[in-house]
Amino acid sequence: MKINTVKHLIKESIKNLNRNRVMAFSSISSVTVTLLLVVVFLAVMLNVNFMGSTLKKDIDIRVLVSQSADKTDEETLQMNIKKIKHVNSITYSSKNQELEKLINSMDENGQAFKLFKQKNPLKNTFIIKTDKPENIEIVAEKINDLSNTDEVIYGEKEIKKIFNFVNMGQSIGIILIIGLLFTAIFLISNTIKITIMARKKEIEVMRLVGATNSFIRLPFIFEGLWIGFLGSIIPIGFLLITYGIVYNYLMPKLVGTVFKLLPQLSFVIELSITTMVIGVMIGMVGSVLSIQKFLKK
Repeated sequence: MKINTVKHLIKESIKNLNRNRVMAFSSISSVTVTLLLVVVFLAVMLNVNFMGSTLKKDIDIRVLVSQSADKTDEETLQMNIKKIKHVNSITYSSKNQELEKLINSMDENGQAFKLFKQKNPLKNTFIIKTDKPENIEIVAEKINDLSNTDEVIYGEKEIKKIFNFVNMGQSIGIILIIGLLFTAIFLISNTIKITIMARKKEIEVMRLVGATNSFIRLPFIFEGLWIGFLGSIIPIGFLLITYGIVYNYLMPKLVGTVFKLLPQLSFVIELSITTMVIGVMIGMVGSVLSIQKFLKK
C-alpha cells in the first residue's frame, strides 16, 4: 500500500514538473515573440525620431535682401533680426558666396552657372537659425514684416510635413509598444495563473502552516523575473546581429545626405539593456498580478 502511494506521489510530481516546464516554455516563448516585436518597433521609432530631429536642426530661414538695399540698410536689417525673440544665430552670405554654393552643389552641371559671375542675378542673404525648430514659422513671419527684405524662405510646407511625420511616428510607435507590453503581461499572467492552480494544494498547505503572503508570493515573482530574462535573450541577439547588418548596409548610402542612423555601438547597448529590463519587468508584473488574485481569495 505504502509502495503504491509513493509511486503515485512520484508520478504526480513528474507530471507537475513536466507541466511546469511546458508552461514556463510557453511563457518564455510569449515574452520572446513580444520582445522581438518591441525591439523592431523601438529600433525603427528611435531612428525615425533621430532622423526627424536631425532634419529639424538643419532647417533654417533664408532672408533674401532687397536689391535696392545698401550696406547700411543691410546692417540695420541684421540688427533688427537679432532683436527678434527665438533667433539663435544669423549668418551673412553675399550673392557671390551664394553663387559659389550653387555651382558647388550642382557638381559638373554647376559649371554652366559660372557664366553668371559677371552679372550675378542672386541676392545677398541672411541665414537664420532659431533656438527651437518649432519657432521657425513665428520668427519668419516677424522677419517678413521688416523693411529691405525681398523674400523670406523657410520651407513652410516641408516643415509641417516633417513635424507631422515625426509626431505621427512617435504616437503610432508608442501605442503599438504599449499594446505589445500589455499583451505580454496578460500572457505571462495567465500562464503563471495556471501554474498557481496546479500548485493550489501546495500553496494551501503553506498557508495552513502559517506562511505569509509575501513568502508565498516571492517564488512566483522570481519565476516571472526568470521568464522575462530568458525571453529577452533571443531579441537581444537578434538586435545585435540585425542592426549591425542594416547599419553597415545603409550608412554608406546615406553619406552626403542629412539622414543618419543612430550610432551602432551605443544604440545597441542601450536598447539591449532596455529590452532586458522590459522583459524582467513584464515577467514580474505578470507574476504579481496572478498571485495577487489568488491570495485575495
